[in-house]
Amino acid sequence: MSDRPKVDPKQNPEEFVDETSHLFDVYSKERDHWAKHAKEDKEFRLGRQWTKEQEDILLARGQAPIVVNRIHPAVEAAKSMLTSNRPSFRCAPREDSDNKVASILSSLLSYMYDISDGNSVIRQVVDDYYTMGVGYINVYQDPMMDMGKGEVCIHDVDPMDVYVDPNSRSKFLDDAENIIVSRMFTKEQAVKMYPMYEKAIKNAASDQRWDEIATGRSNDFSATFPEDVKNVSDQEYVRGYERYFKTMVEKYRVYEAFSGKEDLLDEEKFQLYMQQPAWILNGSQVMTDEAKVQALVQQMQMQIQEQRSQEAMQATAMGQDPNTILSQPMPEIPVEQVTFADLVEKGMIEVVQVSVQRIKMCVIMGDKYLYSRILPIEHYPIVPFMNIHTRTPYPTSDVRMVKGMQEYINKTRSLIIAHATTSTNVKILVPEGSVDMKEFEEKWSQPGVAITYDPTDGAPMPVQPSPLPNELYHNETTAKSDIDHQLGLYEMMMGNSQAAPQTYKATISLDEFGQRKIKSKLADIEAGLTRVAQVAIPLMQQLYTTRKIFRVVQPNNSLTEYVVNKKLVDDKTGEIEIINNITVGKYDVVYVSGSTLPSNRYAELEFYMDAYKNGIIDKQEVLKKTEVFDMEGVMERTDIIGQLQQQLQSSQEQIKQLKGDLQTRDREAVNLRKKVEVEKFKTGMDQVANKSKAASTIFEKRLGDEMSLLKRDIATATKPDSTSSGQKSSQNKE
Repeated sequence: MSDRPKVDPKQNPEEFVDETSHLFDVYSKERDHWAKHAKEDKEFRLGRQWTKEQEDILLARGQAPIVVNRIHPAVEAAKSMLTSNRPSFRCAPREDSDNKVASILSSLLSYMYDISDGNSVIRQVVDDYYTMGVGYINVYQDPMMDMGKGEVCIHDVDPMDVYVDPNSRSKFLDDAENIIVSRMFTKEQAVKMYPMYEKAIKNAASDQRWDEIATGRSNDFSATFPEDVKNVSDQEYVRGYERYFKTMVEKYRVYEAFSGKEDLLDEEKFQLYMQQPAWILNGSQVMTDEAKVQALVQQMQMQIQEQRSQEAMQATAMGQDPNTILSQPMPEIPVEQVTFADLVEKGMIEVVQVSVQRIKMCVIMGDKYLYSRILPIEHYPIVPFMNIHTRTPYPTSDVRMVKGMQEYINKTRSLIIAHATTSTNVKILVPEGSVDMKEFEEKWSQPGVAITYDPTDGAPMPVQPSPLPNELYHNETTAKSDIDHQLGLYEMMMGNSQAAPQTYKATISLDEFGQRKIKSKLADIEAGLTRVAQVAIPLMQQLYTTRKIFRVVQPNNSLTEYVVNKKLVDDKTGEIEIINNITVGKYDVVYVSGSTLPSNRYAELEFYMDAYKNGIIDKQEVLKKTEVFDMEGVMERTDIIGQLQQQLQSSQEQIKQLKGDLQTRDREAVNLRKKVEVEKFKTGMDQVANKSKAASTIFEKRLGDEMSLLKRDIATATKPDSTSSGQKSSQNKE
């Protein structure tokens, strides 16, 4: 029979339940062989490593069933290596999608990881990957979280609860007709999970079809598995089913020639789409916002009016009457209001009806069908992380590869301990009749005691056990190394410092070489995480349709807040614009390779410090690589300190400049004073010179006057009038 559902679960729920139950039985029978070995692998990993028959044989020999579990620490070391850090995702927009929204979707994936306790989920999945050969992650929408708004989350699924179409060959089960996740619930548990279907669950028929998987391993061990816990109370149990299968859904692909937008709509959204109003301007321009249409019409009318004003001015300049132009009636701008359906008829919107593949989930509890829904995804939300893929849904684990070596270690150690025990208990050969056996047994272990014996029959003689060969110890050590090698580990990676090289460079080289082995496993984990992100994004786009605020813890422990689907109203046009709209657009997911691997914090910090010293990055990037908790506060204070330092440096430069200016002014003042003194001296000299010149002038004038008098007197004295001369002479004598 084909695995595809033959009946509609809503129209024929009882037939659909019977069909699902039958498929469960078929799938369960086909996977029994794998399930038995997978459980045995799990038991080995947790210490159940002896069968009951083996224990009985050893005890009959006087040997203890010793377990030296080398698998557990090896798996823990590999798991720690692959899950040291939180995975990182980068979303890339397709076509005309928003780059900023792509970045926000990347942060939303980190947010999903945080609210789902992703560290625990990934660690459990990797543990199942190594131990059982496959781990599963379920990507789902939880409608109860965030105060009823819902969240997209992930959780790990027990591989023993997953039943897959045995004909599947794909590593991600893409070609599987069905995937059934089934487990036993108490009815109280089922009601808590699906409270709106309480009546149907309580009326469901009880079920006792527990997965009885017997491996023959001893149960005398502390580890307990789900199948070991059953019928612990008088409560009724029901088997729950989540059945996933692919179905074809009719969609409408619409392409708007006027905007270049393309979208894929279901029937309901398509009918609403066709009823949307639109406006056609001038017979060709299509607009979908009425406020913008009115604004554009007004703008066009103003342009026409302005053009007429210019034409009227030109007419006036040419001596013509401008009223002939201004009095013309204003032409009407053709605006036709239509619907998107009208645009389809006009050929402005292209509509193609297509069939797309989607995943349908149906939930059954016992013999009652609860509900079904079509998920907006094309890949199964049950994401496998397969280890050694055998092109079946039943992969092989690394633990299965090393079980033989682990059994050898246990047998060897049991033999060594048994030999040590017998070696300490000395056996003695006593000739018959040579000693009193009762006295011999009482006194043999006492120090310094004398025991008589008959020498004719021979003396008692101790028997030494044969030593164990050295190859036994060597082979045990080799088996331990083989287990580590199989899991891609070496001693230094498991914390053995004695196995580390003497130089730091050699240590780094050895670490890189060792990680090459683990990276083949890392490729499987990264491929699975990429598929998880590919499933999560469409679920987010469907669920997060309203305004949502979320915070993401960054690697440096700082918090970053994001807002999606924020509505803003334009004050001028009244148009509603959605900021960071994640509900539209298509995006690809790229996993950041190696993001989960451990990193050397000190080496990384040293690298960033060198980059900072060379001016490649700033201080903030260096701080991001530290473990400072209050990163935002430190960065804020660092910015303030930097600003103050810049201000201080600027002030110091200003002070230096002012000092230089002051020195210059001092020199100018000195020169000015000297210049003033010179000017004063020059003024004084000029005054002295002027005075000298004036005195000389006066002296010369006086001298001239005296000379004139003298010349007159001489002239008078030399005249012929003697009487006068005589009288004058006598007068002069007198």
